[in-house]
Amino acid sequence: MVQLNVKGEGEKMFFSGSYQPRDVQFLLKPASIDTTPVAEKEALIQSGKRHYSEMLSPENVPGERYMSLYANALERNAGRLHADIKTLAQAIRQREETAVSCVIVSLVRAGTPIGVLLNRELERIGVASAHYSISIIRGRGIDENALAHILEAHSPREIVFVDGWTGKGAITRELIKSVKESVFDIDPFLAVVADPAGCAHLAATTEDYVIPSGLLNGVVSGLVSRSVLNDDIVGPGEFHACLYMEEHADHDLSNAFIDAIEAAEPLERTGQHWSPDRAHVAQDACQAMLRSIMADDGITDVNRIKPGIAEATRAILRRVPEKVYLTDLDDPEVSHMIYLAEKSGVPVEQRDLGSYRAVTIIKKLGGEQE
Repeated sequence: MVQLNVKGEGEKMFFSGSYQPRDVQFLLKPASIDTTPVAEKEALIQSGKRHYSEMLSPENVPGERYMSLYANALERNAGRLHADIKTLAQAIRQREETAVSCVIVSLVRAGTPIGVLLNRELERIGVASAHYSISIIRGRGIDENALAHILEAHSPREIVFVDGWTGKGAITRELIKSVKESVFDIDPFLAVVADPAGCAHLAATTEDYVIPSGLLNGVVSGLVSRSVLNDDIVGPGEFHACLYMEEHADHDLSNAFIDAIEAAEPLERTGQHWSPDRAHVAQDACQAMLRSIMADDGITDVNRIKPGIAEATRAILRRVPEKVYLTDLDDPEVSHMIYLAEKSGVPVEQRDLGSYRAVTIIKKLGGEQE
């Protein structure tokens, strides 16, 4: 059952979804939200009639074949992710601002499982840690009501924003812009596991690899949907909204994923460690890749390009894809994408993608807007 903790006079609520309350507090408003079919949503987004954050598509429980691909990815990369979480925790402890205590503010919802793991690891190495998961929406900014709630109890200098990965840097730029333009004196410091776009402030690697939680949606993220910002649902002073998918409780893997990562032997990375210099190289490679695809495919809206394994996967699952580019068709890291593409009738092409393993191109259905 969803665990609700009422704050103040009830205008704001936080809850832990299907996680334990000690692991995370979602600063979101659970709401009843009607879903919009994928094709209809895509047409509304591209025509500019609706913003993507105003709508949700239905989320179905993945079938047996896809779940086996998830299980393979988890077995293959659990140790790698465990080591990367430890790397991030040690780096956070080495920062003067967060050496003693840290406030993890994960970005719903790809950042949520990473935030849970990082919160636990920081506690293990002696850093007092709190974990909140809040909404940020491209083009509309971060949830300032959620930030205000956090700052009622914590120092702004202790805040570290956390996400799973960088795609092409849109959310990183949104974070920096919206936090700097807010009334809060917060450093928009972003830590991620994988930074192939080279735009995070801290990461474990620049490698585009399968973070297993990135292959699934709500069933590995506390049964919480992507955040929604719609005037019909979210009133003044309220947190951004979400749908709590209790109907999928029998298939929930949120806590099982956390347990699997923590039980895995950390697999120390032999290459592609993150550093500011490597991030600059990755950033240049990302921009060159985007320019190349836009020129070759005649794309004028960069938002139709979804680079990185996780973003490319989610684009197949939640959007209307036109094609999928893969660096290596025989790479086990992209086997799930080949399956999804074949199932959906989406063509797959091999292409040099620089520092990325996969890119999905969204089909143009309306005006070049998103």
